[in-house]
Amino acid sequence: MHRRKKKIGNETVGYLFIAPYYIFFVFMLLMPILNTVINSFTNYDLYEKRDFIGLQNYVNLLHDSLFLQALGNTLLYTVLYIVPSMGLGLLLALLLSNEGRGFKFFRAAFYIPYVISMVCASTIWMWIFDPASGILNQMLRVLGFSAGNWLKDPDIAMYCVVLVSVWKSLGYCMLINLSGIKGIPGYLYEAARLDGANGFQRFRYITLPMLQPTTFFLFITSCIASFNVFEQVNVLTAGGPLNRTTTIVHQIYTRGFTQFKMGYASAMSVVLLLIVSVITLVNFRYGNQGKDIDIG
Repeated sequence: MHRRKKKIGNETVGYLFIAPYYIFFVFMLLMPILNTVINSFTNYDLYEKRDFIGLQNYVNLLHDSLFLQALGNTLLYTVLYIVPSMGLGLLLALLLSNEGRGFKFFRAAFYIPYVISMVCASTIWMWIFDPASGILNQMLRVLGFSAGNWLKDPDIAMYCVVLVSVWKSLGYCMLINLSGIKGIPGYLYEAARLDGANGFQRFRYITLPMLQPTTFFLFITSCIASFNVFEQVNVLTAGGPLNRTTTIVHQIYTRGFTQFKMGYASAMSVVLLLIVSVITLVNFRYGNQGKDIDIG
């Protein structure tokens, strides 16, 4: 009887420890999501108007050329961002995987941009891209090239936004890949050397397979971050020029907080949630599923 009471007491203490997280989850995550879903079926305007209109917001989305353009821009940004950030992050991790003072300095130097807020990073790059006094155009003039209006050119603006995002996240991708590389047992490389494997073969048959869980994690988080891109777009281009850089989240912000169409913005948010959820589920179903590779 005494042991049973002690077991119940321990369980109660355990539930008390995890209770703050569940309270936070319910009131700060679950309830806002449910409220957004409910608002998506109304014409809520942030004031008193909140009439039920059924699926009208979702029907309007299918015929909204600006939303469809934002969806296409978001997909383009995702592709342009994920490939170089993950590829360059892996390359830097391989180059800086050795120990030494110089290597530690460069690791810190590449990681510093990640701890800067995106708004600050975007502001810095906005000064760099400034057509009149920006460092980039000044360097081009010194070298004899013509200056460009980078953020106002519809054909270049998206690439500028992607460049800022890659620059900021490169240190994070490097650090995650570096931790994965450090976790690979050294005897695997030693055995490969004894078998005559060169550097590229060791990378292909040992490093890449052993980094699959790390690559999977980076891909999922990068996809989610790409579909939620907002700050750099809002600061650098405000969705322009000609809406060539507007994204889903930027449209949600514009419709909800500048046009006060909160019901319509909520429908966009639900669509975004569904897209991110589908991508995550597909990757968990057909990807590595986050499992470590058995090396035993």
